[in-house]
Amino acid sequence: MNTLKISDLHASVDVEGGTKEILRGVSLTLDSGSVQAVMGPNGSGKSTLAYVIAGHPKYTVTSGSITLDGVDVLGMSVDERARAGLFLAMQYPVEIPGVSVSNFLRTAATSVRGEAPKLREWIKEVKEAMASLQMDPAFSERNVNEGFSGGEKKRHEVLQLALLKPKFAILDETDSGLDVDALRTVSEGVNAFHATSDAGILLITHYTRILRYITPDVVHVFVDGRIVESGGPALADELEAQGYERFVSTVNA
Repeated sequence: MNTLKISDLHASVDVEGGTKEILRGVSLTLDSGSVQAVMGPNGSGKSTLAYVIAGHPKYTVTSGSITLDGVDVLGMSVDERARAGLFLAMQYPVEIPGVSVSNFLRTAATSVRGEAPKLREWIKEVKEAMASLQMDPAFSERNVNEGFSGGEKKRHEVLQLALLKPKFAILDETDSGLDVDALRTVSEGVNAFHATSDAGILLITHYTRILRYITPDVVHVFVDGRIVESGGPALADELEAQGYERFVSTVNA
């Protein structure tokens, strides 16, 4: 059993004329095998939470802690966090011109695993993972995210997930820009990873449509940089029907 624990986390970002606090006391515990969804309106700080966990240098943690199995995550570099078992699927994956998908994936796997995977076994592993995501084998020779459609970018993120096998996956707006078929395929890939790895998953989203395919154990409502309510899957249904107004008005009262 692995545990990712976030305790009273505060974080800020530099803006013109000073700093702006984005996270205002976030506390959340994610165990192996658990799927938790973080839902909230635009600008509430959901993506900031994802980036702070991953170690984005743009954000400064001013107080609170993040630990992985009791070890301080905030004291780790970005690559140390990845090797420790943390994975971030970004809402807007960056392009890496000149680097093929196949080279990128093998380099990442070598870094995380501590040694280069045997080539024959690696090729088989990649082909199987790509087939499960309905990806053309020729995709592996394209440059990372260069000219990719929204669906291709998200499939590539889930492909990384399947091959790197982290302890915890933070999926930031994985449903963004996906049509119905791509959403189903990507969700099936996430579910397959979860079923075979027993990893913990933190799913960050605006909408409930991805939750029709990936069922969370817990749903958190995120408003103004903090969790204001948590509940079961029925809470997502309430958000679908009524929106975030009730929670936003309570915070602003």
